[in-house]
Amino acid sequence: MTESSTPPRPAAFSYPGHGSNARTGIAICHGFTGSPLSVLPWAEELAAQGFAVSVPLLPGHGTDWRQLARSNWREWYGTFEAAYQELEARTDHCFVAGLSMGGAIALLTAARHPVAGVSVVNPGLSFYDRRVRIIGVLKYFQRTTLPIQEEQPTAAVTEDGDYSLTPLAAVHELKRLFGAAVRGLRKIDAPVQVFKSRADAVVPPTSLSTLRHRLGPRLTEVVDLHNSGHVATLDVDAPEIFARSSQFFLDHSASTATPARTPHTTSET
Repeated sequence: MTESSTPPRPAAFSYPGHGSNARTGIAICHGFTGSPLSVLPWAEELAAQGFAVSVPLLPGHGTDWRQLARSNWREWYGTFEAAYQELEARTDHCFVAGLSMGGAIALLTAARHPVAGVSVVNPGLSFYDRRVRIIGVLKYFQRTTLPIQEEQPTAAVTEDGDYSLTPLAAVHELKRLFGAAVRGLRKIDAPVQVFKSRADAVVPPTSLSTLRHRLGPRLTEVVDLHNSGHVATLDVDAPEIFARSSQFFLDHSASTATPARTPHTTSET
């Protein structure tokens, strides 16, 4: 294999699994304005251990902000749900995982389907910016805003497309997604593992507080990340995320039986 200076393009990732872990599936969801590249090292590490892994590319992502403005949260969720269902159909135990907005989508999936467990990194369920309370009106007067920037970020940079602007219509969809995910938290039966960066300029601490309050004992592990920013899967603490999530998947696949279960039925407005 020869090295190339051309950065990888955003694309879905899939691995069928091998060895003793091949019957354990892990569906991973990337974040808002991101792509599978932001979680690719995580996916590749799990694949190297033999897990079956699927990371879909969500609609409106991996392209540019104009495409994002034309997509909605049900499309984002539906794409991930389909990837989970395909993986679940060919494995004995299927977990969901995600970064940031992908964490909210993973949690919503767990509320609607009998997943084996949930592992999320800096899951988003709330906003720092209070203007989001009027985003449904604001989007008609202001089309875009600048993306949130972290001071002195240490995460590796990925080429996810042109998201130099953030469409407020998409932020409104994000708010709706967060609302659906929060409402579904009490329906989650599976164990949940959370990784939370102390220095996170994107997702406020209230997201974790909501998880603690609504999940109770189902929130089985909270791991503080002391050295990483928001995209921790590409940052200093990434090896800890990979190792501890892998152990979480192994522990809960070993302790979970495989009877057929009926997914929860929900109706969201």
